Amino acid sequence: MPELVTPTARLHRSWLEAHAEWNPGARQAGAGIGLAEQDAFAIPEVFAAWVRRLREQADPTRPLGDGRVHATHWWIVEDEAYVGAIDLRHRLNDFLLRAAGHVGYSIRPSARRRGLATWALGAVLPEARALGLDRVLVTCDEDNIASARAIERNGGVLEDTRDTEIGRKRRYWIAL
Repeated sequence: MPELVTPTARLHRSWLEAHAEWNPGARQAGAGIGLAEQDAFAIPEVFAAWVRRLREQADPTRPLGDGRVHATHWWIVEDEAYVGAIDLRHRLNDFLLRAAGHVGYSIRPSARRRGLATWALGAVLPEARALGLDRVLVTCDEDNIASARAIERNGGVLEDTRDTEIGRKRRYWIAL
């Protein structure tokens, strides 16, 4: 049974195994990779520092860098193995409104086609409601049919498809 857990250095080895499944340079939505100060995740201290930054991003009292918004990160874990990530951005800035939305998620390639994205998105929606949001924007690549289905299964209503700085995106709103 999958569960959402706060990022933890305890899953370092499992996270590295999952990370190795992705093509070099692939975008892992919702994983917070961009918060890492360096791409040296194999070094335990670097990994632990990155995990701390992921956890700190949820704290509304902590100042963030330009263009950043507070977000809560979770890892999708099954039998003590990292299988994916999902994050909930607490508000939208211009970029998020155009392209990335409130929620980002990714599932490691070997764990796909099992409904994990649908499950994780559904598990995060009550958290969005608890933050006071009445609807969330969730986007996916135009050609990512599996992600579009996960969003639609959670009540997503397609607003539009548009070109963005991170590619052509389907933009869905989910009422809470």
